[in-house]
Amino acid sequence: MSLFLWVGFVLCMLSANPSLSLYGSSLSDIPTRFLSYAKEKEFSDWMVDVRRKIHANPELGYGEFETSRLIREELDKMGIKYKHPFAVTGIIGYIGSGKPPFVAIRADMDALPLQEMVEWEHKSKVPGKMHACGHDAHVAMLLGAAKILKDHADLKGTVLLVFQPAEEGGGGAKKMIDTGVLKDVNAIFGLHVDPKLSLGQVASRPGALLAGSGFFEAVISGKGGHAAIPQHSIDPILAASNVIVSLQHLISREADPLDSQVVTVAKFQGGGAFNVIPDSVTIGGTFRAFSKESFHQLRQRIEEVITGQAAVQRCKAIVKFNEEDKPFFPPCINDKELHEYFRKVAGDMLGFDKVKDMQPLMGSEDFSFYQEVMPGYIFFLGMQNETQLEFAHSPYFEINENALPYGAALHASLAAGRLHELEHKSDGHDEL
Repeated sequence: MSLFLWVGFVLCMLSANPSLSLYGSSLSDIPTRFLSYAKEKEFSDWMVDVRRKIHANPELGYGEFETSRLIREELDKMGIKYKHPFAVTGIIGYIGSGKPPFVAIRADMDALPLQEMVEWEHKSKVPGKMHACGHDAHVAMLLGAAKILKDHADLKGTVLLVFQPAEEGGGGAKKMIDTGVLKDVNAIFGLHVDPKLSLGQVASRPGALLAGSGFFEAVISGKGGHAAIPQHSIDPILAASNVIVSLQHLISREADPLDSQVVTVAKFQGGGAFNVIPDSVTIGGTFRAFSKESFHQLRQRIEEVITGQAAVQRCKAIVKFNEEDKPFFPPCINDKELHEYFRKVAGDMLGFDKVKDMQPLMGSEDFSFYQEVMPGYIFFLGMQNETQLEFAHSPYFEINENALPYGAALHASLAAGRLHELEHKSDGHDEL
């Protein structure tokens, strides 16, 4: 039998008997069946089309109104019930019985304030805004997972589809949690595309995966004057320079070398002339750590160092952490049990040699807010091909759309299989 006919036969069997997809004799076959379905041309072309529509019309955090509308239209076409809005533009879709257990799969929707430099047919139509972190692909893959589950899964429990706003610094995940809509969820899964990981591979780790992060800004005020007579001025540029050097000592001389931390000053604004000492200077940056204790210690010391070093130079400093606009992100801590479960599902789908262990990264993700209140797991999805892709947050960032079926199938497999596992645990059965 040809591969085409065999795949068609399998899909016909799944459609004719949905219970076969989850409750048959071999659950390890389900991930490969879901992937075969997601790779069908009509299915993958649909995901690509959705992704391109979103990419061409990027919206920043809490302003994803057209993206939200497009998602709801697709859910309506599939006959999937949903509720909205949550956290301004967020959506929660529901597939299954409507009863426990509950498993969630999540995608973020927002774009970045970047001017796209990639010239192609579906380039951003909005000046200064771009999907440069793959969230357009994340949405398309979550919709793909929804279609797989709707078409082929006889779920004994409920999958929640979490379409979340404002991951890029806005803490949209926390606002989704604060609505209470996820309070009964037993587990949540998320993914992020990775341009440096090969297509068909995934990577993650148990425990700390991504750092907690925060932002700071300080205005250092002195007394302006002519550069030729500095004795009549109080130089805030000199004070700010000492502050920046001293902040680096927090890492090199105060932090445990085995407890990774980062302080980066990436903003320095002051003065507008070659021969004038300004009245004030503004600096700003980010700080990262993998434990809450280290993170809050770093926050405290950043404020102390800035105010103290400014005072040494006869300046005054006001330090702000802008927690309302840019809330602190906790570290992403992957649940250890879910890690073993992920390895099994991904290994069954891709081959266990394609499931990679990775080192922690100093990047951050607001998926961590979910992990603080429920078991959660996030992983990276490979999309590298023969073309060298740029890192996220680059104006030259591109998506390898061949990755979309993998993400959709993994989302669907993880959610459906976990429901089955939870149901059997409630019945006294601990294994799939």
